[in-house]
Amino acid sequence: MNPIHNSADDPLSELDKGVPSLAAPLNTSDVASQGWNVLAEDIPLPCAVLIESAMRNNSAWMKSFLGSTGADLAPHGKTTMAPAIFQLQMDDGAWGITVSTIHQLRVARRFGYNRIFYANQLVGKAAISYVVDETARDASFEFLFLIDSMANFHAIERIAAAAGLERPLTVLVELGYLGGRTGCRTKDEALAIAGAIHRSPYLDLRGIEGFEGLLKAGSSEETLAPVNDLLDRMVDLARHCDQLGLFASGEIHLSAGGSSFYDIVADKLGSAGLSRPAKVLLRSGCYITHDSVMYAKAIEALRDRGQLELPPGGPRAALEVWAYAQSRPENDKLIAAFGKRDISYDDQPVLLKWFRPDGSARTPQPVAEGHIVTRLNDQHAHLTVPADSPLQVGDLLCFGISHPCLTFDKWRVMHVVDDDYNVTSSIRTYF
Repeated sequence: MNPIHNSADDPLSELDKGVPSLAAPLNTSDVASQGWNVLAEDIPLPCAVLIESAMRNNSAWMKSFLGSTGADLAPHGKTTMAPAIFQLQMDDGAWGITVSTIHQLRVARRFGYNRIFYANQLVGKAAISYVVDETARDASFEFLFLIDSMANFHAIERIAAAAGLERPLTVLVELGYLGGRTGCRTKDEALAIAGAIHRSPYLDLRGIEGFEGLLKAGSSEETLAPVNDLLDRMVDLARHCDQLGLFASGEIHLSAGGSSFYDIVADKLGSAGLSRPAKVLLRSGCYITHDSVMYAKAIEALRDRGQLELPPGGPRAALEVWAYAQSRPENDKLIAAFGKRDISYDDQPVLLKWFRPDGSARTPQPVAEGHIVTRLNDQHAHLTVPADSPLQVGDLLCFGISHPCLTFDKWRVMHVVDDDYNVTSSIRTYF
C-alpha cells in the first residue's frame, strides 16, 4: 500500500496554518517520524485532518462501483487540488484527472499527469496557447476539453493554425440546458459546432459532454426528470453525430457525472448504443473524502433510487476540522475557535464529537442532540448547546463538513491521520 504523501517534497513551515512550531522547514516525507497526535494537542488548532482509513475505503468503494458499471473515472482535481490524493485515485484505477482552470491544469502537469479532462471551455489566448504548446511538445499528453460556441472554435483554430499544430486537439461538444451554466442549448447548435470540428485539421471531435450536477427541482425525486432529460438529449446528440460520421477515429467519449447522480449517468450513457465502443467518463471528485452533510444526503438518495446495485458498505466522511471550545459565555451558547476561513459554509458544519485533553478519556466522545452550529464569523463559530452540555473552554471539538471543495481550498496543508489521530503524513494543496 503506497503512502499518501506528496510526490515532490514541498517542506512544511510554521507559517503554514495547522503546522506546529518548527526550528527549520520539515519535509513532508519526514512528518510521520515526528510522532504528532491531534488529541495530544501537538497540532495547533484549528486544523483540517484527513482520516486515511476512510479515504482508502472511499477509493476502494468507487473502484468497485465502476467495476460493476463498466464506466471510467476522471476524478475532479478541483475538489482537493492535492497531487498526493490524485495519486491515490490513479493507483486505484482512475482513467485520468479532471481540471477546470488553466492553473489547475498547470498543477496537474507539474506533478506529471498526462491524461487530463478539462471540464470547461478553453478560453483566452494564454490558455489556448499553453494547451497548443503542450500538445506539440509532449506526445504523451492526452487532453480533452469542451466547446459550446463557434466563437470559441474559431479562436482555438486560429491559434492552432498560427502555431502550425500537427497533432489535432481533442474536444467534446458540451450540451447544456435553459437557465443552466455552459453548454449548447439546442441540438442544432451543437451539431453545427460538431460539424465544424469534424472539418477542421486542428481539432478532432472525441465525444459529447454535459453536467447535470446543478439541476435542481422541488425535491430529489423531481430533480430526476431534468437530469434524465439532459442525459437523454446527450445520447440523442451522440447518436446523431455517430450517424453523420462526425466523431474522429478511436473511442467515443461520453462524459457527465458530478458527485450526486453518477449512478444515473453510468446507466444512461452506458446504454447509448453507438456504432463503436464508447467510454463513459464520470468526474466525481467529492467521493474521495465524502462529507457529513451535502454528499451524505446525496449518497442516501443514490441508495434510495436503486438505479444500480451498489457495492457493500459505502463512503465514509474522511475530512474533519478540529477546533477548541473558546468561550461558554451563556449556558446555552458556545463559541468555537474556527470560522469561514477554515471550513465550507454551503451548509453549517456539524459537531461530531469532543475530547477533553486532561486524561479523563482516551478517545473522543459523541455529542448529545442539541449541539448545533447556528452561525459562522471569519474565525468564530456560534453554537447553541443544551444547558447541561459538558463542554467547557479548552475542549477539542471535531466538526464534520459539507461540500469538501470549499473546505480544501482554505488549507495549504492538511494532516493525514490514523484512527487514533496520529499524524501519518501531511499533504499540500495548490489552489
